[in-house]
Amino acid sequence: MCRTGPSGLTRKQEVKLVMESLLCDEVWLSSPDQTAVAACFDEPQNWRRSGDKEECDEATIMCLDKELSYMPQPGYLDYLLSNNNLMHSRSKAIQWLVKSRSRLNLSFGTVFSAANYLDRFLSLNQCHGWRYWMIELLSVACVSVASKFIETSAPSLQEIQMDDLDYSFQSNTIKRMELTLLHALGWRLACVTTYSYVELLISNLDSIDSQLFDELTTRVTKLLLGSMLDIKLLKYRPSVVAVSALWCTLDDQLIPSSHSHIAYITRPFNQYQKDDVVKCHRIMKLRRVDHIDPLSKLRVLLCGRQPCYWPSSPATVLLRERIDIYDCQVDLSIFNNNIIPASGSNINLESCKKRKK
Repeated sequence: MCRTGPSGLTRKQEVKLVMESLLCDEVWLSSPDQTAVAACFDEPQNWRRSGDKEECDEATIMCLDKELSYMPQPGYLDYLLSNNNLMHSRSKAIQWLVKSRSRLNLSFGTVFSAANYLDRFLSLNQCHGWRYWMIELLSVACVSVASKFIETSAPSLQEIQMDDLDYSFQSNTIKRMELTLLHALGWRLACVTTYSYVELLISNLDSIDSQLFDELTTRVTKLLLGSMLDIKLLKYRPSVVAVSALWCTLDDQLIPSSHSHIAYITRPFNQYQKDDVVKCHRIMKLRRVDHIDPLSKLRVLLCGRQPCYWPSSPATVLLRERIDIYDCQVDLSIFNNNIIPASGSNINLESCKKRKK
């Protein structure tokens, strides 16, 4: 007898449905408004070179209007702070996302979107039943969905799982997790992230040449990648974090009148948002001064090597064997009502054995 999910479809039918939907952008971008939004959020255009300042300002306002609807649920930061295991697992997941971008040659937009999906889904399932294998499964699904939404050619599920995971999942399991993720997010994938603002903000700076424009873009992007590891920044809007990162970068570059540049850039902000920019900038600046800048971890991920002050590794390294998680072991129905039972492991080995008999 075939088991049916909350949609009334069998598991096989749900998997087929999500695969067909993931290959059809028209399902997501059915309205002109959504098409315009998605065009802004995949990979930012070089607005400075396009020369259309008015279009850049319109895109910025569009992002500001929509960013709150793509943020994690209220109380998410407190939830992470009260759950050390989940906080650590999220940190590992974000590091894996960043490293996967380089390994799979993905766009920056893809990794920022994947991280956004991860945080939004975690915030919708606030309980203490998470296990690390569940975080890894969710991370793989986030990369897969973001890649299919943004990349011209998305990597296969096997390629996504190639390195740096403790667990290995079957394709059907990942596809079911993708469908669960899409249902939870309401199929709203054209998210506004901190990366959505990078070139929009830098394009507002006057008197900078193309070389400095590119350098600022690179530095701000790297700082924003590192900022994803700092959970205290989750309480701020993406625009606030993006402006704060640009402010830190301008300070580092010794750009004259950086304060006046920031004041000009934040003219669409209300006073509450401007106050948040000052607070967020202070946090970012202190992190770097106190040598706990998340970028120290990020450099390892981007360069693929350890900092020079780490002891060198032995010539022979024992690779940790990965644990296989079979599809029949994973029950994703726990996410249907956005509640995970406190007991929660969700691996039902007895059920799996019975089916094999």
